[in-house]
Amino acid sequence: MPDKKSKRKLLLQGNEACAMGAIDAGCRFFGGYPITPSTEIAELLSEELPKVGGKFIQMEDELGSICACIGASIAGSKSLTATSGPGFSLMQEGIGYGCLTETPVVIVNVMRGGPSTGLPTCTAQGDMQQSRFGTHGDHEIIVLSASNVKECYDNTIKAFNFAEKYRTPVILLLDEVVAHMRQNVELPARSELVIINRKKPEVHPDWYVPYDRDLQVPVLADFGEGYRYNVTGLIHDDLGYPTNDTSEIEALTSRIMRKIEDSTDDICTAELIDCENPDVIVIAFGSVVLSAREAIRKVHLKNTRQNQRITKLKKLWPFKKDWRPARIGLVKLETIWPFPDKILDQLIESCRNTCKKIIVAEMSFGQVFREIERINRGRLPLDGYFQVNGELAYPEAIFKKITGVLS
Repeated sequence: MPDKKSKRKLLLQGNEACAMGAIDAGCRFFGGYPITPSTEIAELLSEELPKVGGKFIQMEDELGSICACIGASIAGSKSLTATSGPGFSLMQEGIGYGCLTETPVVIVNVMRGGPSTGLPTCTAQGDMQQSRFGTHGDHEIIVLSASNVKECYDNTIKAFNFAEKYRTPVILLLDEVVAHMRQNVELPARSELVIINRKKPEVHPDWYVPYDRDLQVPVLADFGEGYRYNVTGLIHDDLGYPTNDTSEIEALTSRIMRKIEDSTDDICTAELIDCENPDVIVIAFGSVVLSAREAIRKVHLKNTRQNQRITKLKKLWPFKKDWRPARIGLVKLETIWPFPDKILDQLIESCRNTCKKIIVAEMSFGQVFREIERINRGRLPLDGYFQVNGELAYPEAIFKKITGVLS
């Protein structure tokens, strides 16, 4: 194993990068049930976790898996589970329990076609809304995505950091293409990583308040270190005991919402590529970003040829009108929830007089499109490319959408 100061150049699959990111983030517990297309995460961690003193357990199903991870986290271990499609649906009750008990845990959901058993070996992005609203009740949650192998590694670490910082479940939303894609990557030296570890209570156990309403994110004590407190899926008071007191109910539910809502500047990111005065903006996440990049490359190639042709014509006909190549912007969504409203609102406002259209490309029937429509508020024309046939989004189809706007 390379020392902590060495960078690592590796040929990795997205799922493998995710597993390595988990270990480098300090994950020492995995509870899961194998399911395509996420299984490689469990396979690699079953080999690697014992080498660093961690625990791997294959549970009887996905609900058991998320519950095992929550228990391990309360006992002090950074915990991970990985699943897909119907497994993610089964986990929803446990995810809600994690939100209410404010238990840090990371869930990787590698999306495949659905609903139900759906398309086990094919890709999709139809879990985007489920990752936010899959479990019942008012709560916030953090959901990240990745569009290449390196981001699978980086954003797994980021997911663990957010889980510990905000004491909440965090979901990393991959799609089958990114999870099974292989790329050469250079991973940073472990000594260069920024890792957030859980704070320890500094008060005597008799004075410990596990759900202190006066703190945005109360400190979580590890079970077994002398701090005794009640953990329940019922709405509870500051000490963790069930309550029907309306003031205590409102205080708890408001705080678990606010701790995420008030931190969107820290949590939300989106990469804006060539988005200064664009003629067209393409918005995508996951593997669709790769297809959008290829489509935009083809538009630029077409622009170059058109420019060469017009340059030749102007030599023969100097009075021909000048021609400007089209500018195509790309927005890569990195944080899915909370949705990066502020970033997109500012972008739309900045280019509302120049941009002809926003194209939302995704592998679902408009789950991202609805959010963009909400933020846009009619300022720019909107169009969508929705591919739901289990295959990687076609660059040619996105190319046609873009050139259709420019023609």
